[in-house]
Amino acid sequence: MNPIRPAHRLPIMSCSCGLVMLVAPLVAAADAAAEPTRRVLTARASALDDRTRPHPEIGFVFEKDGKPQDLQHASVDSAVPARGRLVVWLMGYNDALFQRLNAYGLHAVQPHYANGWFGIVKPTDRLARGLVRLEAATGRDVSDQVDIPFPDGMAERTRRFVEWLAQEHPQGQWAQFLAADGSGIDWSKVCVAGASHGATTAARFAQEVPVDRVVMLCGPRDQDQDWQSQHSATPTERFFGFSHVLDGGWSGDHYCRSWELLGLARFGPIVDVDGATPPYSNTRRLVSAADVGGDANRAHGAVTPGRSSPQAPDGTLRYEPVWRYLFTHPVEAVGTEVPRDPDCHHDHPLGS
Repeated sequence: MNPIRPAHRLPIMSCSCGLVMLVAPLVAAADAAAEPTRRVLTARASALDDRTRPHPEIGFVFEKDGKPQDLQHASVDSAVPARGRLVVWLMGYNDALFQRLNAYGLHAVQPHYANGWFGIVKPTDRLARGLVRLEAATGRDVSDQVDIPFPDGMAERTRRFVEWLAQEHPQGQWAQFLAADGSGIDWSKVCVAGASHGATTAARFAQEVPVDRVVMLCGPRDQDQDWQSQHSATPTERFFGFSHVLDGGWSGDHYCRSWELLGLARFGPIVDVDGATPPYSNTRRLVSAADVGGDANRAHGAVTPGRSSPQAPDGTLRYEPVWRYLFTHPVEAVGTEVPRDPDCHHDHPLGS
């Protein structure tokens, strides 16, 4: 009598080839599932456009100490339902921020453009600095104080970068952010955002070019300028600001003044996020007094994701709901208009 073979050995002995065929796709599927869905792509601005030029007079160079200085970053997470919106970040690359933007379903790019003029050129009148910012952003000759060629402006750098992204990473669907007529970026699908001088330039650019949204972290500044009160091509309810009250830009009334000149008081009061939850009365003006050790410099950077940003008791960053609100809150949902803040000083002398 033949012994009974153990049942667990029968598949192996009777269909070993079939087992190999079964295991292989399972392993491949497991490997595919393990692959990251978030992509971060980089390219040098000078490599994408041979018309670009360095501007050593402002420290704006392509290489320093043998390292590239004109590296641009982009990221997207294909596993997150896309919102069909692109964030153009007008500051240095911040992966902590870009991770969050991608988690919201947003594409994000950080272009490298000639932006070091703002601390060097002194304004000649109360609109002059805004024109310098506008020339840096558009590359158009609108300021008699600087000469920024079109290829070195933010808009053209962004166009070249997105065109490259569309070819290099077509599965990221970057081409949707290019204008159908080939003229450049489709700014109606763009959120221009930045911190400090980047927030200020984002606001000035959006006054000139209609965009989907503006996010201003620790900004705008330009307390001795009046461009903030000019007509805006981007509807005012699409501007969102957030700053810390210990930031020198707040204590000097720079932020409250710019927010009011932009017209943000029409959409709600200043809301302290420390004691509130989204949607923060649907306002466009958010502040925080969270503990930053009394350090004004840390307060300035606290409103952007990073080491300076305060933590909640559970170890997460305290402003997580604030960032989501700023970048995704429906622009049509607005708060109730409030009067001008009598404690906000509006009359800064030129050059202060």
